[in-house]
Amino acid sequence: MNCNSPPSYGTCLPHLSLSLSNSFLPSQILSPLSLFHTIRKTLSLQRHHSLHKPPIHPASRLHYTPESMASHHFLSLLLILFFQATPPSVIACHKVEREALLNFKDTITSDPSGLLTSWNSSTDCCSSWAGITCNSNGRIIKLSRPGLFSDEDSITDTSMSGILSPSLSSLFYLQLLDLSNLKSLSGHIPAGFSKLHHLSSFLLDSNSLSGPLPSSLCKLVNLRRLYLDSNQFSGRLPSCFGSLVKIRELGLSKNRFSGRISAAFRSIQGLTSLDLHGNHFLGEIPIRIGHLTNLTYMDLSENKLSGSIPYSIGKLSNLALLYLNNNQLRGSIPSSIGDMGSLKFCRLSDNQLSGSLPESIGKMGSIQRLILENNMLSGEIPESLGNLSSLTDIYFSNNHLNGKIPASLGKLLNLQDLDLSRNRLSGPLPLQLSKLQDLQTLDLSFNPLQLHSIPQWLETLGLFRLMLARTGIEGPLPKWLANSSISTLDLAYNSLKGELPPWIGNMSNLAFLNLSHNFFHSSIPPQFQSLELLADLDLSNNGFNGSLQPIFGKKTQEPLGHYNSIDVSRNHFSEALPKTIGELKVMDSIETLKLSHNPIAGDIPSSLGKLGALQVLEMEENRLSGSIPKELEGTKELRVIVMAKNELSGRIPSGLLNLLNLRVFDVAENKLSGPIPPHNQTLPASYFKGNQELCDAPLPPCKHQA
Repeated sequence: MNCNSPPSYGTCLPHLSLSLSNSFLPSQILSPLSLFHTIRKTLSLQRHHSLHKPPIHPASRLHYTPESMASHHFLSLLLILFFQATPPSVIACHKVEREALLNFKDTITSDPSGLLTSWNSSTDCCSSWAGITCNSNGRIIKLSRPGLFSDEDSITDTSMSGILSPSLSSLFYLQLLDLSNLKSLSGHIPAGFSKLHHLSSFLLDSNSLSGPLPSSLCKLVNLRRLYLDSNQFSGRLPSCFGSLVKIRELGLSKNRFSGRISAAFRSIQGLTSLDLHGNHFLGEIPIRIGHLTNLTYMDLSENKLSGSIPYSIGKLSNLALLYLNNNQLRGSIPSSIGDMGSLKFCRLSDNQLSGSLPESIGKMGSIQRLILENNMLSGEIPESLGNLSSLTDIYFSNNHLNGKIPASLGKLLNLQDLDLSRNRLSGPLPLQLSKLQDLQTLDLSFNPLQLHSIPQWLETLGLFRLMLARTGIEGPLPKWLANSSISTLDLAYNSLKGELPPWIGNMSNLAFLNLSHNFFHSSIPPQFQSLELLADLDLSNNGFNGSLQPIFGKKTQEPLGHYNSIDVSRNHFSEALPKTIGELKVMDSIETLKLSHNPIAGDIPSSLGKLGALQVLEMEENRLSGSIPKELEGTKELRVIVMAKNELSGRIPSGLLNLLNLRVFDVAENKLSGPIPPHNQTLPASYFKGNQELCDAPLPPCKHQA
């Protein structure tokens, strides 16, 4: 094809494409430098070629010739290939910041999950190091290596040991520092961290960090989230904390901070979450706490706070959670609590609060859980409580509340747990409570309700837990219990009488049964063995008699139904204990076994030594004889051994008194003899008195040593 002829320039493009394709080797196409040299060479050749062409007439300068058009497209194609072959520039990690991270890694003594494995000097920290994020200038803005994290398939919970290296203070552009949940990260917070002016999230919770907080932290003026929970920090909070005006979330719980809660917090107007629980803060709650109107979460529990709850707390209209429990707060609950319309979870328990519940409590329209137990509150339960339709849990136990249970509680259709135990409430129970079809737990124990009988309408509620101890119930157990779904039944300290009915075996969900301090007179029916889920049993202080076999021979529903505790003391059981009691599957996790004050005869089974979880063994005033089995030395968890007032003889096993956890070893008034084995525990002489032939400390020395 002759490109000098008049046809369109397109007819020459195949030739140019062919020339182009023959001009490069594959390696040159992949090399930007080779491509650049090829372009220069091509431009030189075309310039040389143009010098040998006839001059272009001025009139034709505005018109492309076939040669010029072809040259134009050829060069355009070369330039496109050049820029495609040139990778975009990547800003490498800043040298100083890389060294700072490597210095931090050098201070780590244990990294079992390899959180820092990818951190090495041969790779770029911005593109290759796990947990590191850089900005477009190669400056580190995020360092995130927490010990608790998840991916699509699993949750990883790991640890890392070492110190919080001061070298990290060189990461001047850092916005997020997350070394939380590493468990064993120790040392102090370096004062140099005050240089991290861009830091907005500082997460060091769940470690072993200690010491006071450096006041230099107050220079982190852009901080929005600070979580130092679950460490060993101590001392007072820096008074300059109020300068952290941008902070939104502050978590300092479960440390050893002391002193007063600073009034400087009032300056942090944007604070939404404040968690100081589990420290040693004392003094009063600042009156100006009400200035923190953006708070949605405040937990000051488990401290040593005193004084009263400030009236200004009612201004926290956005607060959803308020925990002030386990302090030393006094006075009444302020009526302003009714203004807290967003409050869902309120826990003021375990204080010394007194006075009546304010009627305004019925205005807390969002409340779901109201926990006021273990105080000194008095007066009647307000009828307005029935207005709180969102309530799911009421815990008012162990106060001085009196009067009748208000019928308005029957309007709380979402109520699941109602605990009014250990007050001074009187009966009868309002029938309106039968409307609480979602109720799972009802505890009215230790109130002078004078019920006389368990109300029949309780059968319709489908309760899981029913506790009516010391409420004046009389007569036999009602048969409707046989068809109930109750898993916890506590009817202790009443006047129930008669036999333990065979239908007790139909209570297939029963896991906890307390019938102690009543007037039952019968043997344990064989059907008792069908209680496959039963784990805690208290039949003490009754008139039960006969064999204990239905109790020890109970079936299990694996892995449930293994005993945690058995108390059958102060009854009339007389049959000897089974020799294999310590080998029974139902007994393999028992912690408490109380058999005292029964006419049980025979030897102490040596198999008791196989009960590895046993902590309390009480066998006082039985008719036991023989020796104390040496095998009991194998029950390493034993804290209490009481075998007083029996007919035991022989010597005390040498290792028994040196069990690590042993605190009580009472074998008084038996027929034991010989020297009391040497022991480290301080045991009074009264534990050994009444054994005529027993000697040595804490009794007088044996005669041959005199």
